[in-house]
Amino acid sequence: MRIERELMRGAGPVAVLKLLQHGPQYGYQLAEALNARTEGVLDMGQSTLYPMLYNLEAKGLIEGFVKDAPAAEGGRERKYYKLTPKGRKRLAKEVRQWQAVAGAMSGLGVLGPGASGAAPAGLAMGGGA
Repeated sequence: MRIERELMRGAGPVAVLKLLQHGPQYGYQLAEALNARTEGVLDMGQSTLYPMLYNLEAKGLIEGFVKDAPAAEGGRERKYYKLTPKGRKRLAKEVRQWQAVAGAMSGLGVLGPGASGAAPAGLAMGGGA
């Protein structure tokens, strides 16, 4: 399932920050991890990922640095990205916000039990009191 642009605009950066919380990665690694760990839901191509990385870097949330890849991976130079202290603070804030949204959506029956599309008890359409 592909996510609409507006939702991806909010989910993409926090997903990248979360992946970088575990250590530096280069662009292709991030793209592969996003695809694999989200079962393709947050799959993004280079035309989406790299501008996002440049934007996060410009905001001081991540920092890029160049180093040689391990010999087993060809040993060529790659640009890696790591989370900055400012990025860690932003990630913590974003996680709290996403948890609040997920809780609200669960309360509405959009997530979790009863998320099959049927209205949760008490929210059925029609009839009044």
